[in-house]
Amino acid sequence: MDNALVVTHDLAKAGNEDISNILQLVTFKLGDEEYAIDILKVQEINRMKEITKMPNSPPDVEGVVNLRGRVIPVVNLRKKFGMEQKDDDSHARIMIIDIDGMTFGVIVDCVEEVLRIPSNIVEPVPPMTTAVSSQFIMGIAKMDDRLIILIDLQKVFGIGESALIDNR
Repeated sequence: MDNALVVTHDLAKAGNEDISNILQLVTFKLGDEEYAIDILKVQEINRMKEITKMPNSPPDVEGVVNLRGRVIPVVNLRKKFGMEQKDDDSHARIMIIDIDGMTFGVIVDCVEEVLRIPSNIVEPVPPMTTAVSSQFIMGIAKMDDRLIILIDLQKVFGIGESALIDNR
């Protein structure tokens, strides 16, 4: 995970957690906010590469990339979440994700780190209005001086879009 840090949250603060109560997450940024997804859904993280535009694709689908002979669709999470667009820079990454056998890429502003955190520090989503629809949020991890929004990728890429990203 180039230039990403590997951090283990201080589990001693959380008490005696057994391994089944530990979440392993990959954190990334979109704008000023920090998000996280289950590390088991992430196959790899790549620098930005040339994306081939596809005609008549949904607005959040940037196109496809060739990943070692496989054609992978790429979704821009900023567009998916209705956020203001930003030009890609040297920190932008394409995270290759696998959900139920469907492989696709998601563009993020930068990948931050890999975290191991106890599940008891994750709070439910409070009723609010956010740039990211709360239906996509599993919870919010409270860590010392920061909050990390946990994203449910299965809800982000729901059944209605499975035909779009299904490249089995």
